[in-house]
Amino acid sequence: MAQGFLIIFCTTATEEEAAVLGRTLVEEGLAACANIIPQIRSIYRWKEEIWDERETLIIIKSREDLFEKIRSRIRELHSYEVPEITAVKVDNGDAAYVQWIEAVTAKGD
Repeated sequence: MAQGFLIIFCTTATEEEAAVLGRTLVEEGLAACANIIPQIRSIYRWKEEIWDERETLIIIKSREDLFEKIRSRIRELHSYEVPEITAVKVDNGDAAYVQWIEAVTAKGD
């Protein structure tokens, strides 16, 4: 039912940075919605060290055909050298919800 739709994950250093990214993507029609989850704990390896830090997670809902534009926009605005930009394809979803995603996102600019 919902083929062609994605849930995209991105972590940021602060809640404010997440809000700027989320608002920008929604205002530009690249995303239907951006949920911001503050204060997650991330443990990761970066430049030969183990880091244990607080981050903010953004969950972005959009269309698969907009992924490259979203990825590019996040990279332009993000403070990290290598930001997390990962996507999961939606295999099932409520028809009304995915129709809303289709309706509010940009059409083939």
